[in-house]
This record gives sequence, C-alpha cells and structure tokens, in this order.
Amino acid sequence: MSPIPEDWQARNGRYVSTPRFEDYSEKYADHFAMTRRDGVIELRMHTDGGPAVYGMGMHNAWGQAWQEVGNDPDNEVLILTGTGDWLKPAPADRLAEMMREPRPDHFAYRTYYDAMKLLENLIHAVDIPTIAAVNGPSPGHTEFALLCDITLASEDATFSDTHLLAGTAPGDGMHLGLQELLGTKRAAYYLYTGAEIDARTALDLGLVNEVLSREKLLPRAWELAEAIRSRPKAARRLTHAIVSRPWKRRLVEDFGFGLAHEMFGISADKIFG
Repeated sequence: MSPIPEDWQARNGRYVSTPRFEDYSEKYADHFAMTRRDGVIELRMHTDGGPAVYGMGMHNAWGQAWQEVGNDPDNEVLILTGTGDWLKPAPADRLAEMMREPRPDHFAYRTYYDAMKLLENLIHAVDIPTIAAVNGPSPGHTEFALLCDITLASEDATFSDTHLLAGTAPGDGMHLGLQELLGTKRAAYYLYTGAEIDARTALDLGLVNEVLSREKLLPRAWELAEAIRSRPKAARRLTHAIVSRPWKRRLVEDFGFGLAHEMFGISADKIFG
C-alpha cells in the first residue's frame, strides 16, 4: 500500500505508523515463521523449528500476532499453517510441572483474556481473506482453522474437542466452529464424545473445503491466495467482510458465554470439588 504523502499529512494531520513486517516477524519468531510475498503473508506455527507444541506462551502469542498482521496495510491475504503437524500437546511431565509451579498474578484473567483475543482478533482485527492449511493431526486448537474463510486439510489431519473427556466444559472456541458448521445435534455428539474427525469425514461434514496430500497442501494454499490477491483490493476485502459476518455474529452472541462457563467449571472444581 502506498504511504500517505508527507505534504498531505502536513495539511491533514500525521498518521500513526502501522506495524512493520520486519519488526513483528522477529517479535513472534519463537512461535511463527513468517513469509510474505506480494502481499500474501504466511504464518507457520513452530516450536524450535519443529511442530508447534502447545503452551501458554503460544496461547498468548496467537491473538497478539493476528492483531499486528491485521493492522499492517501491506498484508492482503493470510495463510495459517503448522510445521510437521498442526499442533502437538505439551509433554506430560511439563504439564505436571506447570500444575505444581506457582502462577503469576492474575493468571486466570490472563488466560481468559488470551483465549478471548485468540478468536476475537482473528475475526474482528483481520480484514483480509484468510486461508488455513491444517497440515496434520492435532489434539486441539483447530478452531481458528475452521473460522478462516477457506480451510484446507492434509489427508492425516484431525479435528476434535476433548474438553469434556478431560473434565472441562468445551467453551473456548471449537464448540462454536462445530455448532456453526455442523448444526446443534451433530455438534453435541462430538462435544460429548470427543470423537476424532478425520480429514475425509471433515470434508463430508463441511468442516473443510479440500483434502490434499501434505506435499500439495501448502502449494494449494498459495495458489488460492495468489488468485484471491489478483482480484481488486476493495472487492476482495469486502468479500472477506461478507464471508466472515456469520462468525462475527456467533462470537458476539456466544463466545463469552462459552468461555466463561469453561473457566467457571475449572474454578468450581478446584474450590468445591
């Protein structure tokens, strides 16, 4: 996007500078490998260069990264993907250690805030077309892949919500994706059972748009992104506004309700259980 001319700003008030790719790509380098070409920006989740391992740091980084990517006017299409797999769970010994170690002040609210911004910022702060390339199995957090405008999946990708199996109410986002895309009855089944949905079933159910081999997945995402990028700027951005409208409505009406119930359930079990 062309910068605002200095003489125009002198007459009409200086614009606040927007995020620079060079800055935020380095800022989030521990969690994302970022690439940008002709306005198409790819965010590839990783941990130490390998598959992304879920942790509170990554949970915090997601929503902040969406906001900065969305606020950079040089970004025109967003691709989200993983490394090796979409996401891996933290090792059991690390999870046990996290439960024993002291937590920082206001940890509960920080967790709630990060969970809210994970989806809020993706839907409300990113005003460009979005494509998710789910490149393998995941124990969870495929909700933001479902909320992208287009969702591609590798042949071995999986989708599930196992909160109830772990003793927690399913309220942090995946439930919204399932309810919106599958309908109330089918979503209830997967939320109660935690059953894993493989890629082909996800395609049949309407959770994803295409299923491809791993080697073809990311090239296809870039092919789609470049085709979208070739359309007029206003047309493609306003198409995204239309496409994302149901998610905006769903988040405003239901997301806080679900997340509050999930976190209350966790707190109640610890206090009263």
